[in-house]
Amino acid sequence: MPRTTTRQRVSLLLATAALGTALAVPATAYAAAPQSAPASAAGVAAKAYSCTIKNVNGHKQAGYYSGNTVVPSSTKVTSAGIEAQCILKVMGYPTGTVDGIFGKNSKAAMRQFQTDVNNYYGRKVLTVDGLPGPQSWPYLRKFW
Repeated sequence: MPRTTTRQRVSLLLATAALGTALAVPATAYAAAPQSAPASAAGVAAKAYSCTIKNVNGHKQAGYYSGNTVVPSSTKVTSAGIEAQCILKVMGYPTGTVDGIFGKNSKAAMRQFQTDVNNYYGRKVLTVDGLPGPQSWPYLRKFW
């Protein structure tokens, strides 16, 4: 997959804001996500979740987690993990499968997002750690 430039990502974010109420990747019904279910122990693929992003009071939401504080787990499925993966994927960051486990692909996508936010503002706004936490969630949810 070719790398998307910061300018292309900013353009996508602006287009997202212009569209307003709903973007889909793919447009399918919501699947209920567990708050915390174990990841597969025997290497069996984790369940893939669908992503439909909605504008809820000016904030992006996929319907799995509505808060701004939980850091997703890299070892088990969490609602916060699904939510962050959905938002990143819709914005054009390659998270891999949306499975709720915030692994290496999701962390790399989040690091790129955090770097892009810092570049956009021309200063360090977010710590580039690859994890959506209390500092990064508001920027993930923001419609640009």
